[in-house]
Amino acid sequence: MSAPLTFLSSPLGLEPLVDFQLVDVDDAPGLFSLESGEGARLYVIDASLHLPDYTPTISEDQRDSLGLLSADDASVLVVVNPGDESTTVNLLAPIVLNTATGHARQFILEEQDWPLKAPLLAR
Repeated sequence: MSAPLTFLSSPLGLEPLVDFQLVDVDDAPGLFSLESGEGARLYVIDASLHLPDYTPTISEDQRDSLGLLSADDASVLVVVNPGDESTTVNLLAPIVLNTATGHARQFILEEQDWPLKAPLLAR
């Protein structure tokens, strides 16, 4: 599956890019490649599938900025950082997707104690 995503502001470090495709990685449920038409690519995972204890608080202003009317319309993705010895995920700056509109934003979670590089453990 491939679905278009439009970021309402560029993901961190990828300015000025806003248009991406969210592409399933074969044989890896909940793992996606987030690809721009300009060659940028990030790997992200569906936090609800792979990080059941991850419960970030998204503020009302953040929800409103995405036009989220219901929690059911939101999907939380986190960026995967593959490494030589371990793979980490960025829990401090999740990507929140409005599944009804295809709009997304990456938020920095202020005053929350989530790590920038959390080990991704096999389940």
